[in-house]
Parts: sequence; structure tokens; C-alpha cells
Amino acid sequence: MELQQLTVLLVEDSPMFRVMLRDMLQQMGVKNVVEQPNGKAAMEYLQGQSPPDLVCLDLTLPDVSGYDVCEHIRRTPAIAHVPVLMVSARNLPEDKAYAEEAGANGYLGKPFTPEELEKRVRQVLKAAAPRSSA
Repeated sequence: MELQQLTVLLVEDSPMFRVMLRDMLQQMGVKNVVEQPNGKAAMEYLQGQSPPDLVCLDLTLPDVSGYDVCEHIRRTPAIAHVPVLMVSARNLPEDKAYAEEAGANGYLGKPFTPEELEKRVRQVLKAAAPRSSA
């Protein structure tokens, strides 16, 4: 999958980390990064737009948890297929298990390198790609 064509929804409440993550995605070649500072804004964005190709979702948000946003995505037919990569400083096994239970396609613990982010993004996109397109 060509990263240049992707639209990535980046949901992260820390402005500093949001900029860093956006820059990493853009260095990977992603041209369209849509940033939202919290879960409520992300869910509103998802209602009104054509769906993104990937959601990078922080687990710990100030209003609605990343788990709840992920569950919202999975319960909404128009966006249920969108892959979700959870990004979190919480690295306990139960955090990853809850993320999977909520429907996340992947989990990346902070801190991470640009190479780790790119590898995980590609894994999530490849796993979520329809089987029919070769």
C-alpha cells in the first residue's frame, strides 16, 4: 500500500507528541494527516467525513478513552473496517489485551522510533487490507 495516498486520523491530546507523530508520519510519506486533540473531536470528525485509511489513537485522552473511541469505530458500520493503531505510554499486558478487545488492529508503546512506527503502520495496514487486492 502506498503511504502517500493515505489519510491518517491522529488522535492525541499532547500537542508536543501530536506534532512529533505527525512529523514521523509525514517523513514516512503520508501526505494527509488529520489531527484531533481528544476522543469526542475524533468521533465527530469520523461522523462527517469520508473515513480515513488508518486511525492512530492515543489510549489516554482527556474526555473519552481510546478504548471507547475504538469501540465506537467498531460499532459504526460506515467506519468499522478502518484499521486502528493504539499508541500509548501504557505498556502493561492488560493494556494491550484491552486494546485488542476494543477492536484495535495494533498496539505501539511509547516511546518508539520512527522505524518502529513505520513497521507497525505497515503491519496494521497489510493485515487490514482486503484479501482480494493483490
